[in-house]
Amino acid sequence: MSVFHHRRRRGLAIIGAFAAATLVLGACGNSSGDDDDNANISKSNTDNDKSGKKVVIGFSAPAADHGWMGAITKAAVAQAKQYDDVTLKVAEGTNDVNLQISQVETFINDKVDAIVLLPFDGAAMTAVARKAMDAGITVINVDREFNSPFAARTTVLGDNYGMGVSAGTYVCEDAKGDKNKVVTEIAGIDSLPLTQDRSQGFADALKKCGLKVNNRVAAEFTVESGEKAASNLLQAAPKIDYLWNHDDDQGVGVLAAIKNANRDEFTMIGGAGSADVMEAIKAGNSVLKATVIYPSTQAADGIKLARLIVQEKALSDLAEVEVPREIKLAAPVVTEENVDTYLPSAFRS
Repeated sequence: MSVFHHRRRRGLAIIGAFAAATLVLGACGNSSGDDDDNANISKSNTDNDKSGKKVVIGFSAPAADHGWMGAITKAAVAQAKQYDDVTLKVAEGTNDVNLQISQVETFINDKVDAIVLLPFDGAAMTAVARKAMDAGITVINVDREFNSPFAARTTVLGDNYGMGVSAGTYVCEDAKGDKNKVVTEIAGIDSLPLTQDRSQGFADALKKCGLKVNNRVAAEFTVESGEKAASNLLQAAPKIDYLWNHDDDQGVGVLAAIKNANRDEFTMIGGAGSADVMEAIKAGNSVLKATVIYPSTQAADGIKLARLIVQEKALSDLAEVEVPREIKLAAPVVTEENVDTYLPSAFRS
């Protein structure tokens, strides 16, 4: 699974939202008139940032009660401001499914061109998203998936399983073959598929180098729950070599518990990629040595994609003439070696 393999010292930077192959094209024929294998491939002539058809986009996301979620909306608004042909209508963030449904209904009635939607509950928002699609409105589904392929034109996702693989791969490389290392994990909400995916990816990556999770607890993506879960873990595990915490917001509490317990003998890896964590990594005076990014740019990417689709443009570095149906963003590991690459786009907890 080389797509998830991140060499610690190389500081692999995966910055763009899309993995694109640049096509270098030569002549498509020859003097004899023989068919060429690339005869139907043409160089992209799109200029995606050039001002074009006016696009009205409605945007709705959950309440910004979490650093990552707040950054989602801020990035979407900032992205829309980059284009003079985009008008963004932002609904107030809400964790009330019925209110979010009403927001989308309003966008439909307003006849917007596109809707970028990060649903509080993907299944609950599926019907109204499909209604928008049926009305001819381009819907971009962000982060939490609908349960029908007909509810969105394109879906933008973070890679939860890939986060776990990246964190586990970092541990394996740092352990350098020592199979006696003690590995611990502080997960997020255990009932969520995203948490399950992260934990599974972590376990799968560790297995490849003969390691396993020795102690695991779950928190709730909050500072308070992180501190409580970490306190329990530290009491249960007198020896720790590595600790992976799924979420940098709850990590504030995790670090408080570590400080209170006067424990600093292990390496901690964060999750999501907050600016606070990256600054701690850069300073080098903390147990935090790395974090795995879960991009807070997903809705911003949704804004860009909605604009492209409505303007009938494509991704200029792809041979495909349509925007893909699904885009899964990378989950790179940020370390002291590459932190300056990722810090500018990091969110604040």
